[in-house]
Amino acid sequence: MTTPLKDPKDLRDLYENPATPVASGAPRTLRQTRVLAAALAGTRSTVLDIGCGDGTATATAARLLPDRHRIVGVDWSQDALRRAATRVPHVVRGELTGHGLPFGDASADAVVFSEVIEHLVDPDAALDEIRRVLRPGGHLLLSTPNLAAWYNRALLLAGVQPVFSEVSLRAIHGRPGREVVGHLRLYTPRALRAFVTAAGFDVVRLSGAPFHGVPRPLRPLDRLACAAPSLASILLLHARRT
Repeated sequence: MTTPLKDPKDLRDLYENPATPVASGAPRTLRQTRVLAAALAGTRSTVLDIGCGDGTATATAARLLPDRHRIVGVDWSQDALRRAATRVPHVVRGELTGHGLPFGDASADAVVFSEVIEHLVDPDAALDEIRRVLRPGGHLLLSTPNLAAWYNRALLLAGVQPVFSEVSLRAIHGRPGREVVGHLRLYTPRALRAFVTAAGFDVVRLSGAPFHGVPRPLRPLDRLACAAPSLASILLLHARRT
């Protein structure tokens, strides 16, 4: 089924379209913020929410973190930033190539990178840029869909395209779901650990979160699967810059 999007010429058109979903589910945001709050306990920190979208998750984190932490929403979509500015006090435009983030070296204490890496053409350059702006020992909170989620394993056995994967920018073909969101890369837990480690980070913990798009009758099972990150819908990774 197609989404109500205009036919995009490229990924930039897709992400600048207001009809493209840019916010993730609340359960993931809450779990990620709890990890962040524990990591930053007792400090006064600068936190960058890179790929903040419409600012929904950034605003949630800001409400749950102590006031001493400064949270800045970062995105390259001008439309997303306009919406984010209505929810959070600090938003800036930045890109994840070269020195595209408007921050100095080692200037941030933590980076939140939620549901972004799966959209990137060059995730290696993105992690290089994130590592540049993080101080040594700084925290990376990354989330991304799990290619090996419990239902994707069953779908693949049945010869069905996995959830989260996309073969077109115009429509969904061969898998459950209705929204085209521009996923280019998907990770299993093992692949994500290896990739982040190779980029110069020490993985502290990998945990799971539920997916808001799971049909309601299956949501209890999806929450149960979070106990085993290898089966969970969403991967939540906490790492530190080496």
